[in-house]
Amino acid sequence: MRRVLTAAAALALPLSLAGAPTVAGWHGTSATAAVAGTQATHIADRPTTPVAQGPDDICNFTDSRPSLALRASGVAVQQAQCYLNQAIGAGLDEDGDFGPVTQSATRDFQRCAGIVVDGRIGAQTWSFLSFWANAPDAPFC
Repeated sequence: MRRVLTAAAALALPLSLAGAPTVAGWHGTSATAAVAGTQATHIADRPTTPVAQGPDDICNFTDSRPSLALRASGVAVQQAQCYLNQAIGAGLDEDGDFGPVTQSATRDFQRCAGIVVDGRIGAQTWSFLSFWANAPDAPFC
């Protein structure tokens, strides 16, 4: 008895699918052909020249992002000071010297951003600084 029911079900399934109505929008085309057509459309829509990503950087001293701490100096410190001024309105002189005032502003920024507060500018602080400084609603804190 079980074999008869299984055989009947096996025959009934293809018959029911063969008479099934097409899904709106597919009009009888296969799913593979529809996906291939969509992919071809996306490829055709791609730009042929590079597209600029995001806004220009508000501070243009350097693209370098070394780890900075008390007594560091140079253009990377100027970049960080500029970012701190833009991100939190720190009012720092962008002189390239990482002194106690820049360290304090860095701690204030880290506290405001909710990241590790250590007064040093490493990868995480650089990431948050560049994002916040270039945001349209800066300063935040």
